[in-house]
Amino acid sequence: MQSIRNIAIIAHVDHGKTTLVDKMLHMGQLFQDHQNPGDLIMDSNDLEKERGITILSKNASVRYKDTKINIIDTPGHSDFGGEVERVLNMADGVLLLVDAFEGPMPQTRFVLSKAISLGLKPIVVINKVDKPNCRPEEVQDKVLDLMFELDATEDQLDFPVVFGSAKNNWMGPDWKDQQEDITYLMDQIIEHIPAPEVREGVPQLQITSLDYSTYVGRIAIGRLFQGELKENQDILMVKRDGEQSKARIRELFVFEGLGKAKVTEVKAGEICALVGLEGFDIGDTVTDPETPMPMPPINIDEPTMSMLFTINDSPFYGREGKYVTSRHLKDRLEAELERNLALRVVETPSPDSFNVFGRGVLHLSVLIETMRREGYELQVGQPQVIVKEIDGKKHEPVEELTIDLPDSYSGRAIDLVTQRKGEMTNMELRGSRAVVTFVIPSRGIIGLRNELLTATAGEAIMAHRFTDFAPIKGDIQKRQNGSLIAHDGGVAIAYALDRLQDRGKFFIKPQDEIYEGMVVGENNRADDLVVNVIKTKKLTNMRSAGSDDKMKLAPPIVFSLEESLEYIKEDEYLEVTPESLRIRKIKLKEHERKKKG
Repeated sequence: MQSIRNIAIIAHVDHGKTTLVDKMLHMGQLFQDHQNPGDLIMDSNDLEKERGITILSKNASVRYKDTKINIIDTPGHSDFGGEVERVLNMADGVLLLVDAFEGPMPQTRFVLSKAISLGLKPIVVINKVDKPNCRPEEVQDKVLDLMFELDATEDQLDFPVVFGSAKNNWMGPDWKDQQEDITYLMDQIIEHIPAPEVREGVPQLQITSLDYSTYVGRIAIGRLFQGELKENQDILMVKRDGEQSKARIRELFVFEGLGKAKVTEVKAGEICALVGLEGFDIGDTVTDPETPMPMPPINIDEPTMSMLFTINDSPFYGREGKYVTSRHLKDRLEAELERNLALRVVETPSPDSFNVFGRGVLHLSVLIETMRREGYELQVGQPQVIVKEIDGKKHEPVEELTIDLPDSYSGRAIDLVTQRKGEMTNMELRGSRAVVTFVIPSRGIIGLRNELLTATAGEAIMAHRFTDFAPIKGDIQKRQNGSLIAHDGGVAIAYALDRLQDRGKFFIKPQDEIYEGMVVGENNRADDLVVNVIKTKKLTNMRSAGSDDKMKLAPPIVFSLEESLEYIKEDEYLEVTPESLRIRKIKLKEHERKKKG
């Protein structure tokens, strides 16, 4: 049996997990002359590269000193928490990465609590010690306090600590003493992370993640806890409800470097991929047909938010996308369900629209962004939180919210969150900045980021994670301002925009094409206002000196996809096409809106 270590890397979003995994892969000498050193190998899809966040957990492996280290890179954002929980089941230990300045953050707590409850031994890596004002010793104490709070065992509390900078490619025992490379960390992994327990007996493999290939369909990925599996072996698949089905393993793969290597057999302790299984779900057990031994099922996080997805029926439909029909939309959502586990799709009475349930606005916006890049056109409604009935009372999702901002703005931020039914639980000063923690309903977080950034001159950093369902807190004030709605279709004229500037802020610029019912700006008042932005100047043969050079237009407000989703009201849709994002009223004609109102 070759020497193996299975290790997951967990951390808060943006603390440097993926950078560290890249350095470990380089350490395994997989890439001498490979690609630009600035590129991250693990964040492979375009969205991950642009946003600098990990969305999908990924498997890789390196060989170091005759040991194969299977590395699982996990997402740090709580909207993808479902990924983290499952993949931790494959590991025997974790690398807990913490920023030397920020210290443990909400997501650190979330992923660490999962790892500790599974009995995994952590190695704490205090990263980014090259940052100005960093405080590695203080952060180390904070991690220890957090472990105590999470009821870690004696063995878990006796964790090794490694300091360093993944970006600068060094890790060592002392943060003041810079090393040549990350060898110290690799040695700590081999010394402190236990080798997988090899159990003899009938095979037991739990499917914890999946891959998808257009050639072979769904590929099951999991760790073999007991026994061995061979190519062309007949197996029994036991589902979470106890239902059983027989299947045959067509091909077996293990992870080598960034890819997969085909093998004929796999022994206990290894992480492998199986081709040939049909209709499986996460948490199903692959075992022996003669003497089946199913494993306890894994819990998958429930969705907390829903959004209506519908076909694009605006006057501009079909101009930019190639997939515009309800059949395209349905097929694409069904394909997404194959690999995106925290997602649910429910058909509505209308054949053209679907209710899509997910873990949060970011989770759903990543799906929407991926679809628009693939050439889909669609419209989405306002995000709605999922309300559950528990003991005859209505409950809604509640989140822990952490805001890191300059101390001078903390009063304004607390005021904003309190208006949205948030309750402050902790406040901590770090130099000139404050870190404030709240408990807030998920409804209150929708649209909060924009208001916070405006109130703090763009300085606030916001992170939140779902904690539980709690009784509904009552009404929450939403967007105060009404919309400016286009009266007619055509091309926006600078003269008309200039005349309407005192009515509000615009989302369009001169020469933009618009249609009737499209939201072209935000009204200064609370009600909606229909405006004519295609009105041209009446030309006469009388001229007054200097009358044409007074026009000064404010630049339009440009929203990102998430900001647009958080901004729209109940009676509005966001039209998403490969090139454009447009906010529109669901009823485009003014008389229809009035009739409904």
